[in-house]
Amino acid sequence: MALVAILTVGALIGCNKGGSSGSTSTSGSGGQSSQQVLIGVAMPETHVQRWQKDGANLKTEVERRGYRADVAFGDADQNKQNQQIQSFLTNSAKLLIVANVNDGVAAAIADAARDKVPVVAYDRLIMNSGDYDYYITFNNFKVGQFQGQAIEQALGLKTVNSDSPKIITLFAGSPTDNNAKFFFDGAMSILKPYIDSGVLKVVGPYPPSSTDNANFQRIATENWQATVAKTRMENLLNADAKDVTLDAVLAPNDTLARAIIEACLTDAKYNSASGGKLPIVTGQDAEFASVLSIKQGQQYMTVFKDTNRLAEAAVILADQILKGQVPDVPGATLASGDLASIGNTGKKTVKAYLMEPIIITQQNVNVPVDAGFYSEQEAAQLR
Repeated sequence: MALVAILTVGALIGCNKGGSSGSTSTSGSGGQSSQQVLIGVAMPETHVQRWQKDGANLKTEVERRGYRADVAFGDADQNKQNQQIQSFLTNSAKLLIVANVNDGVAAAIADAARDKVPVVAYDRLIMNSGDYDYYITFNNFKVGQFQGQAIEQALGLKTVNSDSPKIITLFAGSPTDNNAKFFFDGAMSILKPYIDSGVLKVVGPYPPSSTDNANFQRIATENWQATVAKTRMENLLNADAKDVTLDAVLAPNDTLARAIIEACLTDAKYNSASGGKLPIVTGQDAEFASVLSIKQGQQYMTVFKDTNRLAEAAVILADQILKGQVPDVPGATLASGDLASIGNTGKKTVKAYLMEPIIITQQNVNVPVDAGFYSEQEAAQLR
């Protein structure tokens, strides 16, 4: 089956950590002792669990290589994050790792370029900037494809007749996060043919791709806020989806997936206590609460992006840049061909280093557990 094949490939890639530990740095920029070299780490916010973990992982990896780390969280406020980046520069940071809030970070990145401080865009491309050269992320188009393929398989779309179509509603991530477009377009690359043939019917707004900006904005979720997704889902259940039973919800991440499920459970059609059945709900990030939900049969799937490995790879890249080496990041592939556009900021195409995601369903919740992605207490609940 398609998911099994994908899982097998993803698991093999995920296990390939050869050489990823790198070596402890003994000299940094300009021959300084690495202990004197500061790396500034700017994370966007803390209300999505993964950014707290990423910040902690990056700090650990930076210090493990002998550098100093300063980690700041922007509280989903780009002005605040820009001030934090300015503080890094004032404190003579030699390199910045930045997961931005929105495109307004470009001004701060320009200041870094003025000071000849290299920037690594971390898991979010910094748009409308030509002032940096490196981006490290997962293959986010493939993340969306995994979500679309999960719906395709779970609903048996290849054998569905257009006389009895399956019904779906669509959610997207934050309109200020360029990754949200890749997730959505990856999913649509799988689902759109079924929509065009009438096998899959969309309830609510339907942008065929993220380039349909007006409709994309209608399904987008400002700042990835769970409360926004829950309210929109409640409104759908009381309006466009009132007289139908949804078979699937395309949800872009786990935080929003859980909010959507919470809204659905207030409707008897979807609550098992009333004899109902939840729609297929997708996600990503393999957050503990969602993987537990998958194990318990509520959320259908997630996508595991091993951010422990991403943080490690980002700091290996940073270390190589500071040492003036040609980057060669174990476990990451430099995007080329059609995928090179992943690094297109609108001003230039930066070097994009891509890591492989892994699809997670009820059949393989052990994968992130075995990768050490959770605390021992959390892992025990998933075993």
